[in-house]
Amino acid sequence: MSEIPHAEIPHAEIPHAEIPHPEIAALLARLADAWNGGDATAYAALFTEDADYITFDGTHTRGREAIESTHRWLFDGPLKGSTMATGGNATVKPLADGAVLVIAAGGTAVDGLHRPSTVSFTAVRTPEGWRFASFQNTRVAS
Repeated sequence: MSEIPHAEIPHAEIPHAEIPHPEIAALLARLADAWNGGDATAYAALFTEDADYITFDGTHTRGREAIESTHRWLFDGPLKGSTMATGGNATVKPLADGAVLVIAAGGTAVDGLHRPSTVSFTAVRTPEGWRFASFQNTRVAS
């Protein structure tokens, strides 16, 4: 299995069109747009009601409501004004009808310091459209 290259370019330059699944590329773009706008409601809306969300430090958040409240606190506090890069060099692997695994280079920038990550998502087709059912962020060691 080859290693996924890590995003070393600003978010605006990540070519989402390279992702082989257009709906997933759009979902990743909406995720970054919500983060970059500091919009916790829009960010959480991209997850299923019962989503699992695991941060770089192992914190496990369960459910859309908890994802929203956590991100509202982050966007109003320690991550205010931060930016997200996601979707770079993403791979999309079908798991079953209406379910895919997404692995991508990503990361955030806070006060000009880029913190690269490798992120994984399970995306599922729902009546609302594609949503993330799980998220795992692994910070890339420097």
